[in-house]
Amino acid sequence: MSVEEVLALPAAVSVATAAKAFGIGPDKAYELIKRDEFPARTISLGSTRKVSTASLWEALGLAR
Repeated sequence: MSVEEVLALPAAVSVATAAKAFGIGPDKAYELIKRDEFPARTISLGSTRKVSTASLWEALGLAR
């Protein structure tokens, strides 16, 4: 993903979208989440997991 695409993301995104921003696959992202090693904050919403876009920006050095 380009910097512009990452900065245009909504407040929370899917794990797959966050994984794409980090340049990894969704399977690797879920593995990191399971080990509590994912570099951005995740939010559990029932059986769904979202990633805080602000923490994604911070992890990528794009914090506003």
